[in-house]
Amino acid sequence: MVSSPRVSTHLLPGDPPVEVSLKRSPRATRFSLRVSRADGRVSLSLPIWAPEGEALAFLRDREDWLRHHLETAPVIQRAGIGAFVPVCGIPREVVAGRLRVARFADGRIEVPDGARTGPRIRALLGALARERLTRAVQTHAATLGQRAARITLRDPRSRWGSCSSKGDLMFSWRLIMAPPDVLDYVAAHEVAHLIEMNHSAAFWRVCARLRPDYALQRDWLKRQGSGLLAWRFDTAEDGAKCP
Repeated sequence: MVSSPRVSTHLLPGDPPVEVSLKRSPRATRFSLRVSRADGRVSLSLPIWAPEGEALAFLRDREDWLRHHLETAPVIQRAGIGAFVPVCGIPREVVAGRLRVARFADGRIEVPDGARTGPRIRALLGALARERLTRAVQTHAATLGQRAARITLRDPRSRWGSCSSKGDLMFSWRLIMAPPDVLDYVAAHEVAHLIEMNHSAAFWRVCARLRPDYALQRDWLKRQGSGLLAWRFDTAEDGAKCP
């Protein structure tokens, strides 16, 4: 049985000081520095056997990287009444309504005036994401004469989609917050993996067949994707990882 990580706190001096959680874990084989996209918290994972002095030296060596990510990280956004949550790339105001579930109405997101606003908005966006992604997958798969085995939606931090060797496709539900062409590109990307389970030149030729402008959409995700991850609904997320 693997024991839980042991956690302590270190304050990295500077302007401003940065609180860092030191996490000793039997799973860790090297030092690993992360900045959470959810709340900006900093954690440093280290092996059980590693001297704390070496871990702090590792932290100081990467202080410039750490402060750069803290300074450039998107501002955390909370999905609640009064917020403007992006839906298909368009900010939609969240307003209180006299209903039991969240819904789209008159270009806005109406939610019950009470607790659990974030989870209700997430459920609404998740349902729309499933509808749009399923439709996109079916369209692109038909073009290639393929068929996805199963489609699931999750909230991963390091990828927008994936394709298993069995043909199962996974997508981030947060894609529904991106412009429609971006969502469609990710669907096309994963469908292309039904033919090429790699990122070879052959794979990108299949991708280009489905989305000739795939480079534009991929670039949007590289530039703007962290903004989608900055929205808080009801989960905590991992963020940037120092190389």
